[in-house]
Amino acid sequence: MTDLNEQTATHRFRNNARAVDVGNPAWQAAADNYLLDNSVRYVGNDRLERQRDGHRFINMVSCSYLGLHSHPWVLEGARTAIDSEQTFALPVSRLRIRFSMLDELEAGLSALYRARSVAAISASVASAAVLPLISSGHLTDDGEPRVMVFDKHSHFSLNYIKPICADEAPVFTCPHNDLNYLEDMCKKHKRVAYVADGAYSLGGVAPVKELMELQDRYGLFLFFDDSHSLAMYGARGEGIVRSMMPEELNPLTVIVGSLGKGFGATGGVIMLGNEKHHDVLMRFGGPLAWSQPQNGPTIGGCLGSVRVHNSPELAQRQQQLRQNAALFDSLISTPQAGLNTAIRLIEIGAESKAIGLSSRILECGFYTSAVFFPVTAKGQAGLRIMLRADNDPEDIRSFCKTVNELVAAQSHNLVGVSP
Repeated sequence: MTDLNEQTATHRFRNNARAVDVGNPAWQAAADNYLLDNSVRYVGNDRLERQRDGHRFINMVSCSYLGLHSHPWVLEGARTAIDSEQTFALPVSRLRIRFSMLDELEAGLSALYRARSVAAISASVASAAVLPLISSGHLTDDGEPRVMVFDKHSHFSLNYIKPICADEAPVFTCPHNDLNYLEDMCKKHKRVAYVADGAYSLGGVAPVKELMELQDRYGLFLFFDDSHSLAMYGARGEGIVRSMMPEELNPLTVIVGSLGKGFGATGGVIMLGNEKHHDVLMRFGGPLAWSQPQNGPTIGGCLGSVRVHNSPELAQRQQQLRQNAALFDSLISTPQAGLNTAIRLIEIGAESKAIGLSSRILECGFYTSAVFFPVTAKGQAGLRIMLRADNDPEDIRSFCKTVNELVAAQSHNLVGVSP
C-alpha cells in the first residue's frame, strides 16, 4: 500500500506560492517602469515603435541571433505555403494526418543535424514529449527507467517537467556543470540520465566533451536543450552540442532546440539518437501527439530557413555575429566575454537597480531585459543582452556607451526604480 505521506507530499519540485510571493514584487516594479506589456510595431531599420506613446527603440533582447526572422527566403516560404496549400492549417493531430511539406521539413532538418529529426510546434512541447519517456526508459533499448539528474541551471521549460518525470523515476538536481556530482550518481545508480542546456539562457555552455566521456564510461543518457546555439553555431547550424559530437549521434542522446530563435522561424525540433524510438515518441509523447502541429506558413518559413542553412550565407551571418559579440566584449566586460555565444549578462545585484537601469536604457532608445528571481537567484539581478548578426555596429557602440554612462551614474545613486 502506498504511504499516505507519499501520496500527499507537495512542493518536492516546485512551489508556486513561494515563487509568486517572492518574485512578483520585482515583476510588478518592471511593469510599473514600462518594461513589460509593450505593444509595438516594427518600423524598419531594426526599430520598434511603442504604441502607447510612439517611443522608438532598438530591441537588444531578440533571440533571432542571425537575423533570419526577416530574411526574404523565410518570408517567401511562409507566403508560398499559403498559396500552395490553400489552407492555413490542418486542425488534426499530426499523428493521424499531416501536411506533406512537414515531411520535407523533417528531411531537411535531419540532413542538417545528421540525426532523425522531428518538428514540433515549440521547443517546450518537444521537451515535454521527450523527458517523461526518458525517465520511464522508453527511449532506450533496455526499456528500464532512468534516474533523472537535472542541472541546477536547466531552463524553466525543462524544470517544469520534473514532477512528471518523478512519477516515473527518481529526480535529482545537480549543481551547475558539476561533473563530480554526476559521476558519483553514475556510480550509485546503474541507469542515469542528465538533463541540461547546451548554451544557457543566462550565458555559458555545458561541458559537452566531458559529458560524452561519462556517457562512454557509464552509459549515461544525455538530454540537451540547445535552443540558444542552434543555427548560430556549427558548419550547418547544428548548434554547439551536435557540432561537438560524432557523425552518428549516440543512441543514448536526444537534443531538442527552438526553431524560433537563431533559426529565424518558429517551432521546435527533436534530434533522436536512436531512430527506432520514433514511433513510441510520436504515439506516447504527450503534447507532440495531441497538440496542434505547425501550421502551413510556419512550415514554409522553416523551409525558407533550411534553404539559408544550405547556402554560404549561413557562415557569413555566423561570422558577423561573432564580430558583433567581439565588439560588445571590447566595450563592456561580462562573465561571458569571449564565448562563441550571443548572450551577455551584465551583473547588477539588487532587483531595483537592474529594473531602474533597464528603464533608463529604454528611455535612451534600447530595450534590455532586467532579469531577476526566479530567472536568477534572489539578489543576483542583472541585464541580459542578446547580440545578433544584423545589429548595426554603430548601434552596439551607442548602446554600450549608454549602458556605461548609466551604470556610472547609478554608482552615484542617480539611477533607481521610479516611485
